[in-house]
Amino acid sequence: MTGFTSAGEFLDGRTPTVRPSQASLDAARGMLIIACGDDTHEWPLDQIRAVPDQAGQDILVLRRADDPVERLILPDRALLSSLPKPYKRVRAVDGWRILRWASAALCSVALIIFVLVPVMADQLARFIPPEGERALGEVTLEQIRAALDETGMRPIPECRHPEGRAVLDSMIARLTRNSDPLPEITVHVLDHELVNAFALPGGHVVLFEGLIDTAERPEELAAVIAHEIGHVVSRDPTRHALRSAGSIGVLGLIFGDFAGGALVLFLAERLIDAHYSQDAEAAADAFAQEMLIRAEVRPDALADMFERFRAMGGDAEGIVAHFMAHPTLGDRIENARGATPPGFPETRLMNEDDWQTLRRICR
Repeated sequence: MTGFTSAGEFLDGRTPTVRPSQASLDAARGMLIIACGDDTHEWPLDQIRAVPDQAGQDILVLRRADDPVERLILPDRALLSSLPKPYKRVRAVDGWRILRWASAALCSVALIIFVLVPVMADQLARFIPPEGERALGEVTLEQIRAALDETGMRPIPECRHPEGRAVLDSMIARLTRNSDPLPEITVHVLDHELVNAFALPGGHVVLFEGLIDTAERPEELAAVIAHEIGHVVSRDPTRHALRSAGSIGVLGLIFGDFAGGALVLFLAERLIDAHYSQDAEAAADAFAQEMLIRAEVRPDALADMFERFRAMGGDAEGIVAHFMAHPTLGDRIENARGATPPGFPETRLMNEDDWQTLRRICR
């Protein structure tokens, strides 16, 4: 088509103004000339693409292949036959390039979460003062109590039966009286059926009623408490909390949860089910064994408790064990039994009446 001229509307995509225009065909140069007042735009014909008209086929909407925002709107489709490649697809997105960038971004996030955050957490843990560490543990404990409440009305209660509490305090005093100077230790008992115990920053050790119900002897419960005190002495909970908080912060920035509301529950779960390294777990076991011996309690009580955990399905054998942070319970049971000196006397921490009183601490 020669001598084509048509009035139209031009949008530069950078301002909200629709400008009247005059489009004319320069076939000799292979150009479409678009005059908008004092401005002139030249579009190479082989770079012009027809944009699908969402409102019908009565007008023609054109764009440049190398410009994603400019548009020319013509009142009819007469120019279409003069365009050499009106329906050629605009250069497709390079899928492999996107994949490479996405992989690089994923690797960067993984590097931050699994390498940089742990290193920074370990360094930062050294500088947290004891009062700050204890406050962190108190706040985390309240979060955990609220997270475990199924009604959503109030945090699960702590068990404070006076007689049961007195027996528990006597057990803790027996465990710690011959030990080297320890940080301040506070043992909490939560009224929940979970069979678990864990340590929090600042010397907080948390037991669940379900764990007390599972133990058959007071020595087994004492062994678990001694193990968690071992984590406190090594400051494992503080490092773990800082790592979890750092990781959650990175994920919150990525997914937009800047306030961290939805991720608070995740943090609580991570601390309840804290998986320390194999070295940290082995060190806590060794600490517990030594503490039990000094308290004149056979360290194989820890093995007996581990046996109960294994009977409840708390172990992983074979190849699965290689992907778990904890050493297998079988190894830990063997180590605890081997730590008991030959001829070590069998002594009771308390009489049966006191033990039953302790078991009723939540009732």
